[in-house]
Amino acid sequence: MKKFSKLIFIALSGTIMALSMVGCGSKSEQPESSNEQQAEGNSQETNESVVKVGVLLYKFDDTYISTVRQSLEKIQKENGGKVEFSFFDGKGDQATQNDSIDTLLQKGTDVLLVNLVDTGAGQTVVDKIKAADKPVVFFNREPAADVIKSYDKAVFVGTNAKEAGILQGNILSGLWEKDKANIDTNGDGKMQYVMLQGEPDNPEAVARTEYSVSTIKEKGIEVEELAKQVCNWDQALAQNATEAWVSKFGDGIEVVIANNDGMAQGAIAALQAQGFNNGEGSKTIPVVGVDATAAAQDLIDKGYMAGSVLQDAEGMAKALYSTGMNLAQGKNAIEETEYTFDETGVAVRIPYQEYTK
Repeated sequence: MKKFSKLIFIALSGTIMALSMVGCGSKSEQPESSNEQQAEGNSQETNESVVKVGVLLYKFDDTYISTVRQSLEKIQKENGGKVEFSFFDGKGDQATQNDSIDTLLQKGTDVLLVNLVDTGAGQTVVDKIKAADKPVVFFNREPAADVIKSYDKAVFVGTNAKEAGILQGNILSGLWEKDKANIDTNGDGKMQYVMLQGEPDNPEAVARTEYSVSTIKEKGIEVEELAKQVCNWDQALAQNATEAWVSKFGDGIEVVIANNDGMAQGAIAALQAQGFNNGEGSKTIPVVGVDATAAAQDLIDKGYMAGSVLQDAEGMAKALYSTGMNLAQGKNAIEETEYTFDETGVAVRIPYQEYTK
């Protein structure tokens, strides 16, 4: 009887140990499997949560555009894990930019920010992006409103083109009223000017050119255009043009109007080479630009440049980030933002500001 009880005890003990081992085995394997799946899930969630943004710039070496790029890079650092910007240099060539757009669309970018090389190519670019069903924010260089309206996932972020010209005109009008005796070198009561224009058909360039002059006229000041040159926003071309004008007109040039600060810098370099705008009692011919870049601000602070119009690169970048992220998430571009659309219903405008000493 004792022997039989002992056998039963041994048998029961073995069964309990076996069950215990099975229980332990399933208990130790389950968390490892769950952890691996959870890690994989988290990784996928992290990758999917990063909004991939393709930023297509008309050219990297434009001073203002490079500042917008730097501001976007700063936003990416401040919003780590939320957004990833990839920058593409159009190199001033629309065909190059089109190739970059094709590359981004093939890679499955979430949203595109496009600074067009050629605003006339807007419809072609919209059609290309629309076919891929990706949202797009055009900025700085504005296609026609009808082009943007042709796609319900397209908007524009930029400025009011004529506003920059108006502010340039205000700066020069104010200087004329304050210091007419020194500006009106020939004493004829007219403001003789030369104009450095960005591009022949660019809406920003055309508006800045037109409204800078019309604003001066509206202030009751007579004007006379001595010369105008298209310099494609380029400092070197503007310097060459101004050198030729100084040789021809000398101090008959009473003011220089430039569509951007790069060209204004070129004009100042040419003037300084001929003894103007050097300070220390030298005659200063007022030069105005647009963008209020760091280099222009330095020239203004030194008294070599009359003024500029601040185009807020940081404000532009913030608006691009906010509208782009909304579109990438299937929302209205301005939902829960400080921005509003203008009368077109598709454009957000960043205001300009005067910048003078």
